Formats: sequence, C-alpha cells, structure tokens
Amino acid sequence: MSKFNKQFKDIQGGLSTEVTKADVGEGTGNFVKNGGDNMAWADMFFPDPSIPESVKKATIEAIETGFPSHYTMPIGQLELREEIAKHVSKKINRDIDPSRNVVITPGSDAGFIFSLMPFLDNDDEVLIPDPCYPSNYMNCKLLGAKAISVPTYPEDNYQIRIEEMEKRVTDKTKMVILTHPNNPTTTVYRKDNLIALSEFIIKHDLILVCDQAFEDHIFDGIEFISPCTLPGMWERTVTICSMSKGYGLSGYRIAYIYTNEEFMDKYYGACVNVVGAPCTASSAGAIAALQDETILPEYYTRLERRRTIAYDILSTIPGVKMNKSESGILSWLDVSALGNSDEVVQYIKEHANVLVNDGAAYGEMGKGHIRIVTACFAKDEDCIVRLNRIKKALTQLAYEKGIH
Repeated sequence: MSKFNKQFKDIQGGLSTEVTKADVGEGTGNFVKNGGDNMAWADMFFPDPSIPESVKKATIEAIETGFPSHYTMPIGQLELREEIAKHVSKKINRDIDPSRNVVITPGSDAGFIFSLMPFLDNDDEVLIPDPCYPSNYMNCKLLGAKAISVPTYPEDNYQIRIEEMEKRVTDKTKMVILTHPNNPTTTVYRKDNLIALSEFIIKHDLILVCDQAFEDHIFDGIEFISPCTLPGMWERTVTICSMSKGYGLSGYRIAYIYTNEEFMDKYYGACVNVVGAPCTASSAGAIAALQDETILPEYYTRLERRRTIAYDILSTIPGVKMNKSESGILSWLDVSALGNSDEVVQYIKEHANVLVNDGAAYGEMGKGHIRIVTACFAKDEDCIVRLNRIKKALTQLAYEKGIH
C-alpha cells in the first residue's frame, strides 16, 4: 500500500510485525490474559478496583438520572471547568476563567496532540529534553514536525542544560515540549532550571507545551513550579493536566488544558472536530473527585510509602542503580551493567512474569534503563510480591554476568 502519508508510513501496530511497546497492539493484553503481571502502564493501583467512594457515588447517581447518554459541551461541562479553574487558580496563584482559560479533553493523550495542533506545521522543529514520554516524539511526527532530542544527564538529576538547548535551536524551531515532572525519570525540574528554560524560550520566541500529568504527588518537600507562572510565560505556555495519575482515574479519561485566551480561542474553535466531547458520566465523577479534599492526601501517603518500598527492594539488586522517585507512581532503574535494556526487559518477562518498560522507548538517553510502575496493585503486599520476583530474576541475571 503506497497511499499512506509520510507521518504514518512506518508506524506499526503489531498486526503485520511484532511490536514490543507495552501500549501498542494486543501483546500486553495476551500476556496478562495468560497470567502475566503488567507493571508497564502508568495506571495507579492497576488492575485492582480503586474508585474513591465519593467518585463512585457521584458517577452512579449521574448514570441513574439517565442524562449521561447525552453529550456535554465539546469544551467540557461548565461545572467541571469551574472546579478545575478553582483547583488550578489555587495551585498557580492566578485567576483562571473557566469559560476562557480551560478546555476538557478525553484523557491527556488526546489533549496532548490537540495542544500541539494550532502551532506545528510541516518541518517545524521541536526541542524535547531526553529521556521523556514517547508521545513527545510521536505526536510531532504525526503532525509533520521534527522532534529534536536534547540530552539530559543522570549526573545532573536530569535537569536541563540550557547549553544543550542552545546547540540545537535553529530558525525552524517553534516549540519546547516539557514533561514536568518527568516521565520516566520522575525528576521535578527545579525553579532555577525552569527560569533558565523560560529565558531561553522567550529569547528565541518559542512556545512551551508543558505536560504536568504527574504534578499531584511531589515528594521530599521539593518545590513544584508550573512554568506558566514565570515572568513572560503565561503568554506562551500551554499546560496539560490529568485526572489519571494523581486521582487514579485513568479509565475515566478526563484531562484538561489551560492557557491564555488567545491560544484557548483556537482550542474552543476546533475541539469538537478533534477531541469531541468528554464522557458525561466521567465528568460527574471528576467533579466529585475535585471536590473531595481527602483523595490526594490519602493517595500521597500511599504513594510515598510505595516508592520507598520499591527503592528498598530494587536498589539492592547487584548491578542496578536508581534514585528514590521524586514524584508520581514510577521508578527508573539503570540496568546498563546487566546488558541491553531490551534484553533485561525480556529477562524480567520470562523469569519474573512481569512486564516493565524498556527505557529505550523514552529516548536515546533512556537506553540501558527500565521503567517500572511501582504504584500498580492496591495493596502493598501484592506489589511487594512482584517486586521481589523482579529482584530475584535480576539478581540471577547479575550472577550470570559475573556481578555479585
């Protein structure tokens, strides 16, 4: 078939060739169906039931009215936008207008590519700190733009070196995409680093699209700064947030974009054609989640404990290097001493019956690393069983490599 455009020509979904990426095709579903454990999806407490009672109650009540068979407004239900505006205004200390600064999207992945669409043309260049969320690269490709990887380094705790950005900026550069906190490294970019980045963006007249899906749980008292709050950045920043990672509502598919009125006018004009309308029943649940002030603190306690458990188990594996996670639901492991990261992922799959992520999917700087979603399973003890299986498998691999 020669009809595909250049953006889709070499994309594979696993139907004609084998695809190892955990969220593409049927491979993961078949693995789980056959008794394997999936710790590769960034889905808090997966696969256990985990809807907060307040959210469950609101969702059921909404369904019982019969109204969720109907659309919400394409930009999202006003009551939900009002709750999000209050939530964001409190976080960033800026008044957010629910009818001028917020649009609801069916999940942050849909919101992410939508956020790029008003800006990117064919052959535009986008600077992306590496390692990062794989969609940062793929979405640029799908829109005909060119993703330019900008290396970050473990010795810097993956903070951005502005000199690396300067080396790669050209007259074709239009945008920086930032995943903050970072996925997969869990790094929270520090204030001075973000100030330097904002000065770079303003200097070169660029747009910043900032994916803050993991912003709700920051550990060790690290200060979290939304780049849009820095001087000169509200006018050039689009921020994407999600109900999936912080509230554990991945299946509800509710996310949102907030930005200035000039940008938002484009999103309001195009949203029905690109993202449609958010799920009406899910919107009722999301409103309840935002109104329930007990959810985030309770989940923070659980996730802080879980990242410590994961660190205590995984960091003791011979040949493995890792830091305790700074945010969210992930752990990032340097397994380069044990071999190629793809081989390590396959070894874990075969010997621990657990699926984890190959760091190479997250960019050139991700090679030799693996990502594990350590917030999987609702009960600590169920997670501990799987982490110990991973430890046992990798300890055996280390022994085979002569590492003790």
